[in-house]
Amino acid sequence: MLERTLSGVKILDLTQNVAGPFCTQILGDMGAEVIKVERPGRGDDTRDWRPPEIGGLSATFLSLNRSKTSICIDLDHASGQTLLRELAAQADVIIHSLKPGSAEQRGFGYEDLKAVNPRLIYCAISAFGQTGPLSGLPGYDPLVQAFTGIMSVTGQAGDDPVRVGVSLIDLGTGMWAAMGVMAALIQRKDDGQGRMVEASLLETGIAWMTIPIAGYLANGQLPRKMGSGIAITAPYELFRSADSYVFVAAGNDRLFQKVCAALGQPEIAQDPRFLSNPLRVANREALHQAIEAITLTMPTAESVRRLRGAGAPCSEMNDVSQALAHEQVKAAGIVEDLPVEGVPQHKVVAMPLKMNGARAAQSSPPPALGADTETVLAALGYSHGDIAQMRQRGIVA
Repeated sequence: MLERTLSGVKILDLTQNVAGPFCTQILGDMGAEVIKVERPGRGDDTRDWRPPEIGGLSATFLSLNRSKTSICIDLDHASGQTLLRELAAQADVIIHSLKPGSAEQRGFGYEDLKAVNPRLIYCAISAFGQTGPLSGLPGYDPLVQAFTGIMSVTGQAGDDPVRVGVSLIDLGTGMWAAMGVMAALIQRKDDGQGRMVEASLLETGIAWMTIPIAGYLANGQLPRKMGSGIAITAPYELFRSADSYVFVAAGNDRLFQKVCAALGQPEIAQDPRFLSNPLRVANREALHQAIEAITLTMPTAESVRRLRGAGAPCSEMNDVSQALAHEQVKAAGIVEDLPVEGVPQHKVVAMPLKMNGARAAQSSPPPALGADTETVLAALGYSHGDIAQMRQRGIVA
């Protein structure tokens, strides 16, 4: 079902690195035909982000570019720009991650392409947005984590700021862009008109800071680094165990009572300092010491067994190998086989979405650089000889 959601939708993908390719991979998994337009000879930067690699191929590129075909066009060449406009005339969506103004300089800005295809949905992904004093600057995920304040609330109190260990800005921006494109497709059904969709790393970072920003606007106090904890409730953090760590999350009084009972110390819940969430937050350090004095006496597995048995939210702290080996992750079926030529053992993380209990059906593997140039241009009406001449002139590859 999911793989037929966008069946018949043709997307030109001029993005690279992480945010844009994640966006178009989502759309491709949902059934859109995604034509990835890459630079001749080099392609997407992530093709060279190695190590890690598998079978000589970048693991990063492979993780972000399934469900696509690849065509190489030199977009700095006037004839390459003409080719792109021809492709855009037949497309439903174009998505790019060029610096603001760069597409316009090449003759394929929103107004340029709207003139040849009024139904075209035009999605621009940028670092800082299409307007403003920093709009022309490049940006990457950790840079924007620093800019938007995410690093200021990440890590242990007193330590230097650190980035969140996953590319949440990039992946989040890809998700927002995909939602924007799908919303525009729905609206186009009503009026037949294309639209411009904008997404930026900056706005995603500010959006992910919604709760810390709300706190600051409410009381004027800057949010601070709290390690694994959170400012608004307690206990809601990691505690050391005899062999590792256990995460305990008690978001209300009832759950807090369950935590204390499960750990064999129900009297902690009756301590006057811990009778309500505001009191627990105010006495966070004392509460942490009281609970950790118990969790340190037993292995993580025992704490987890007791807490889950009592219905108290908790988790062991897994590394990647432990998470992938867990029976719950296996039951979810989110890691799937997707063999690539020369790499039959290649696996991918599937789209984390099901419909009627099923994920999108098997997608196509990430394409080799320029693997589909001939096919895509032939569909535009170019002969084999025409394409050979363009290759010779360096327009395509």
